Amino acid sequence: MRQFLRHPSDMPVELVLRKHAFLPRQRLHNISLGGVACNSSKGFRRGTAVELRIPLLGEQARYPGVVAWCRKQSDDYLVGIAFIDEDTLFRARMVEQVCQIEHYRHQREQELGEQLPVEAIAHEWIAQHAAAFSNVSPN
Repeated sequence: MRQFLRHPSDMPVELVLRKHAFLPRQRLHNISLGGVACNSSKGFRRGTAVELRIPLLGEQARYPGVVAWCRKQSDDYLVGIAFIDEDTLFRARMVEQVCQIEHYRHQREQELGEQLPVEAIAHEWIAQHAAAFSNVSPN
């Protein structure tokens, strides 16, 4: 299975159906340059065209993709969204990095009991996690 970045569960996403034809299973094997895994209250069929939206980041945080896999969990579903063009993949990975940094900032603030400057926490996250984040293979 291709590797998918795990989206932080404390940053809600929306998966919205797109008016795009369902992709046949045989095409699904080779479409993904990489993707994102996120939780959803709804299950999706493999090949379903969706748009991944991250409302906390505004209207520009919308990424067309295709459901690569969907797994039932105890309370919801874990859905793998594959991106099928390099531009979307690049933009989504950059936004995922921002989400990871924001998640890390919230974690550190809870641990320390104080607010932390975004720039300082971003540098800390990059020093500790950027290499591993970059090594998540899109293929």
